[in-house]
Amino acid sequence: MSGGRAVSGEVAMDGVDAFAVRLTEWMIRLRWLVIALALAATVAIGYGATTLEFSNNYRVFFSKANPQLQAFEAFQATYTKNDNFFFTLIPKDEDVFTPDTLAAVETLTEGGWQLPYASRVDSLTNFQHTWADEDDLIVEDLFGSTSDLTQGFIEERRAIALAEPLLNGQMVTADSRATAVNVTLQYPEASLDEVPEAVTAARALRDEVQAAHPNLTVWLSGVSMLNFSMSDSGQSSLAALMPVTFGLVLLLATFALRSVGATLVMFIIIILSSVVAMGAGGFIGIKLTPISGIAPIVVLTLAVADSIHILISMRVAMGEGMDKRSALIEAMRTNFLAVAVTSLTTIVGFLALNFSDAPPFHDLGNISAVGIAAAWAFSVTLLPALVSLLPMKAGAKLGAGTGTAMMERFADFVVLRHKALVVGSGTFALILIALIPTLEFNDTFTKYFDERVAFRRAVDASEPYFGAAPVEISLPAAGPGGVSDPEYLRTLDAFTEYLRGYGMVRHVYSITDIMKRLNQNMHGDDPGAYALPDDRELAAQYLLLYELSLPYGLDLNDRINIDKSASRVTVNLNNPTTIETKAFLSDSDAWLKENAPDYMKVVEPTGAYVMFTFITDRNVDSMIEGTLIAIAIIGVILIFALRSVGLGLLSLIPNGLPILAALGAWAVIVGEVGFTVAVVASLSLGIVVDDTVHFLTKYRRSRVTHNSSKADAIRYAFIRVGPALVINTVILAVGFAVLVVSSFKLTADMGLLTMLGIIFALLFDFLLLPGLLLWFGGEDKADAPVSNKGETDELLQTA
Repeated sequence: MSGGRAVSGEVAMDGVDAFAVRLTEWMIRLRWLVIALALAATVAIGYGATTLEFSNNYRVFFSKANPQLQAFEAFQATYTKNDNFFFTLIPKDEDVFTPDTLAAVETLTEGGWQLPYASRVDSLTNFQHTWADEDDLIVEDLFGSTSDLTQGFIEERRAIALAEPLLNGQMVTADSRATAVNVTLQYPEASLDEVPEAVTAARALRDEVQAAHPNLTVWLSGVSMLNFSMSDSGQSSLAALMPVTFGLVLLLATFALRSVGATLVMFIIIILSSVVAMGAGGFIGIKLTPISGIAPIVVLTLAVADSIHILISMRVAMGEGMDKRSALIEAMRTNFLAVAVTSLTTIVGFLALNFSDAPPFHDLGNISAVGIAAAWAFSVTLLPALVSLLPMKAGAKLGAGTGTAMMERFADFVVLRHKALVVGSGTFALILIALIPTLEFNDTFTKYFDERVAFRRAVDASEPYFGAAPVEISLPAAGPGGVSDPEYLRTLDAFTEYLRGYGMVRHVYSITDIMKRLNQNMHGDDPGAYALPDDRELAAQYLLLYELSLPYGLDLNDRINIDKSASRVTVNLNNPTTIETKAFLSDSDAWLKENAPDYMKVVEPTGAYVMFTFITDRNVDSMIEGTLIAIAIIGVILIFALRSVGLGLLSLIPNGLPILAALGAWAVIVGEVGFTVAVVASLSLGIVVDDTVHFLTKYRRSRVTHNSSKADAIRYAFIRVGPALVINTVILAVGFAVLVVSSFKLTADMGLLTMLGIIFALLFDFLLLPGLLLWFGGEDKADAPVSNKGETDELLQTA
């Protein structure tokens, strides 16, 4: 039975080898045609890259099927949109109620109305203060013109502002140390230039006020700044990191290949692969984000792998005496199956990103998959054509000072100490895996940027005063006009007071505060009448009278829907973690279920914080399915490629452990993860498989073709592919390490986690896999030679 299996495997491998030889000979013979076709295809596909643009809307992180996005879009269709600029003014004298600061607020208020797409401006100076003049309701700006304010008037209005629930904590702090101006925008969403246009104008306004009032520090944040920073950070990172990655990869490859011609060939292939990948992205219609925008860096890094293995094998063969053409054919023959399988498994891993609930990861996966496929196609067609034309330097012969000699000594050590290495590396992996449950999921989207980004600095400066985590809740009434119903108002007021008493709540904006103030006004400003009206018709009249008195742009459309069947409550939280936000949402929902009438219980809190709070859960759930499918597909590919069910299944151990070990190491290094962790497993899987595939194909070749013992087959694999695996790992690790310096946290996290996975992959393939092969890699054949170094040397000479 064992003899039958060996013959079958040898025939299959010979068939692949023969195809690789014929293909390479054709590429050499038709080299000018191959080069011309490769360049033409690159230009044709690469043209699509001219249509690529960066998205500037954070909602791109959520799929159309995402329930939190659907709830948010329904909310915005009911009320005004929440795209905004939030100006925070912090005076050095720590008192906003001064003529200078109030003048700055007035300037920002007036300038805010002039910003592109502005639809509303709210500030301390234009707050609509109401008071009674006998039977008349007076509605006026709290401060009006600030040109001739007296200190007495300022102090009077200070008392009003600090006593007003809709101002205190929202537009001014209780200690009067900071104030804010909020500009709401309504974008037509017809062009990607709208947000940059508005941001440019808002920054100019901020700078103007800052220059005119040196006693103030003015910070600019808000949703529009978040959207702009998403796009700007992606473009800046790509512009900064792409040349760095390219330079490092080129430097490392030059050092590894020690040949100008070989380096030039690799350079051409990675450039063409990146162009094809981005061009395909343009034709697909992808809008780039800080996540998908790193695709060319990923492709550039991964495209090196196939070329490195082929070129190093060719140079080693030339060093052993082969002419360039024969060495090239030999390198293609011995590496064709491995590079095809590794490319395919890497593509599977990246395509599995389509299971993510975040479309930017779909885009990253699809662009990268195209680039990897292009790199493989160019490596087996264009590479032979180019190598046949260029002068190529031979590699060093196997000797005491070469990498292959060191790898041979290392192979002897691994075979001799395989039991201790299996136990040691396995224990190390289990310790790291045991740390995974200590990871805490936290997706605070304002922390997605580091301190180099102006938006992050502005949020960090503003958050201690005004918070930065608004949660929107639309509470339905019993029907049209129902917001004036006393039962509705009493329940809404009780809910508002409950929220204000919640530990992490900074501010609550509810129409009940307006209704109480109006009731007081309509009772001659009697403090004892600061209460909700107990008559529906009376409450409706108050609202109508108030709305008729409001100036343009400051109506209640952002608080009450058109038919007055629902009202909006805005809750600003004190920079909560994901777990804290979930607890708040659960507690507030429980309060409504226990205390509200049935028609008020159908509530779906929303807002950016809510959306990002659940993005990790949805991505983890979807990516578990995607990763399991990818593992199954990759397992099947390896079984067929290796012609062995046993080897295919055995390979899953060193392929799965690096990802789990990387997560354990992350628990030690960082301690918390965002939703990027959900996709790193799938992304890394396709990459870390590469080392295992190359090692096992060489191991299998030695076992089947040369009838080697397991120990000699391991030595053969180490010597033949070990140096290339080390070089490839260094290049990949460096390439992904460059992402760690990105100003966008998700990109940095993804780069570091993937880098850890790549390093652990080499570690387990070198220390764990050989021992597993010696223990479970099948029995040595009866006619297999006794393991010894001389036999291994003979195999190397005849391979």
